[in-house]
Amino acid sequence: MARKQKKGRLSGSGRAFGRLLSMTAFLPVASRAPIYARLIWALVLDERTPMGHKALLAGALGYLVLPADLIPDRIPLIGGLDDLVVVVLAVDLFLDGVPDELLGEKLDELGIERSAFDRDVAQIRRIMPAPVRRAIRRVPQAVGLGMGALRSTGIGPRVRAWITKEGSRA
Repeated sequence: MARKQKKGRLSGSGRAFGRLLSMTAFLPVASRAPIYARLIWALVLDERTPMGHKALLAGALGYLVLPADLIPDRIPLIGGLDDLVVVVLAVDLFLDGVPDELLGEKLDELGIERSAFDRDVAQIRRIMPAPVRRAIRRVPQAVGLGMGALRSTGIGPRVRAWITKEGSRA
C-alpha cells in the first residue's frame, strides 16, 4: 500500500536524497575553508568576540580530538559525519554570536566579500536540519551562564594561587 504524503512535502527517503544533493553543493564552500579558518582565528583572537562562543568552538575541537563519538569513526562513510555536523554547527553558532560590525571589520581585513560570505553561510545552513540548529542554538548562552556562575564563586584566583604557590605539587 502506498504511503500518502502531505502536499508539497517529501517522504523520508526523498528528504534524505535532497539533503545528499545539497551536500554536493557544499564542495565549493569547502574549497574556501582556508580563508574562513583565518577569519575564525582572527575572530577568536579578538577580545570583542563573546567568550561563550569561543568556548563553543573549543568544545567542538574537544569533540573532534576525543576518541568517543556518537557515530564511531570506524563505520564506513557515516563514521565522520557526526564530526562534520559538530564542526559545521559550532562554526555557524560561533559566527551567529559575533557582533556584525566586528565580523564586517574582519571580512574587510581578510579581503572576503560580504555577499560571498553570506551566500556560503546560507549554503551551509541549508544542509543542517532545522531542529538540530534550534537545539544547538541554546548552547552558547548555557556556556556563558556556567562561566558566569563559576566566576561568581571566586574559585579562579584561589586555584591560580594554589598552582603558583612555591612548593606546590600541582
